[in-house]
Amino acid sequence: MKHIAERTGRHCLSLPSNRLGLYLALRHWCLPGQRLLMSPISADEILFLVLAAGLRPVIAPLSPRDGNIDVTRVDLDTVDAVLTTNLYGLPDDAPAFAGKILIEDVAHAMESDLGGRPLGTFGHASVFSLSKHPSAGSGGVLTVEDESDLLALTRARDELLTRGSLPADVWSVATSMARQAALKLDLVRPALKLQRRLGLQEAREGHRIAVRAEELELALKQVPSLPPFDTWVRADLHRYRARRGRLVRWYQERRVARVPRDRARRLAGVQRLAELPTVAPAVLDDLTRPLFRVPLLVRDRDAAIEELERNGVSTGYLYDPAYDDYAPGFTEHCADPAPARWWAAHVLPVDPMYTARSLPILRRLEPPAAGPHG
Repeated sequence: MKHIAERTGRHCLSLPSNRLGLYLALRHWCLPGQRLLMSPISADEILFLVLAAGLRPVIAPLSPRDGNIDVTRVDLDTVDAVLTTNLYGLPDDAPAFAGKILIEDVAHAMESDLGGRPLGTFGHASVFSLSKHPSAGSGGVLTVEDESDLLALTRARDELLTRGSLPADVWSVATSMARQAALKLDLVRPALKLQRRLGLQEAREGHRIAVRAEELELALKQVPSLPPFDTWVRADLHRYRARRGRLVRWYQERRVARVPRDRARRLAGVQRLAELPTVAPAVLDDLTRPLFRVPLLVRDRDAAIEELERNGVSTGYLYDPAYDDYAPGFTEHCADPAPARWWAAHVLPVDPMYTARSLPILRRLEPPAAGPHG
């Protein structure tokens, strides 16, 4: 992808999904049994990718300022590697992890910088998502510095890819285009109903997919291996390992090319949302970041989601509960889980591209009654 290659100055490997890229990076740089420090707040499938790679998830303390790893309370001598999240586009403190294997998940942070340096240029590898800022429906890009790593990762990717098909590619592009049309025409509410009726959203227990502990124990006996974990990793993207044809690649390039053009509109939305008393403190650190979502911290988050949806505003990208509460038997728990629990219960991510639709409701929301430690 030209835009990502130019932004990072790195070699790029095209992928059918961000999640496949994260698995490839973890397997390439980490050894089974190593301890991986990771945020307690991220997408469901990320935890299962870490487990599939044979790694031990060490759940980091969370900073309530930004929902990322609180580096001031981490003993890096106890872990082998770090996976950043850059939640909603707010940057992890990547330089603080120097000396460790560092994999950057830049899914939410395609356009974010830290100290004037683009995210995705700090780690051994970084993985971008084409379904987030570009809204391409699917696709990912893995970036690395060394060509030798690129060649090895390309071979590993090809071994894991499954067969693609033109009808599936047409469906992928068509559904993505339909989502964009629904947003532009303010048809989000009927689109959500149709999406659920068609089974395009995985069944969930609250905001998370089911762990299914007994099945997961059986899969863990086969690590490091990705296919046994497909039923968890593929959530809402069943073709996350399928080869993509020319149609999808054309559509992805077209969508990625829009990202720089949408920057001003995204920034304007961030700056309007930053005026709300509920905005997460770290948003105010740098109002020149075109965030993927603007995190608000509100008293009754789930009631707010229902009201927004009734008014045609969809809220996604909720990661509740925190990993060590979500899968307690499969993670090394954080010593202080209170900030992560508080953040997971109160965060409301808002799309800055459609701020005008949500502001009338957002202005009425109140901050949480108490802080992360009550």
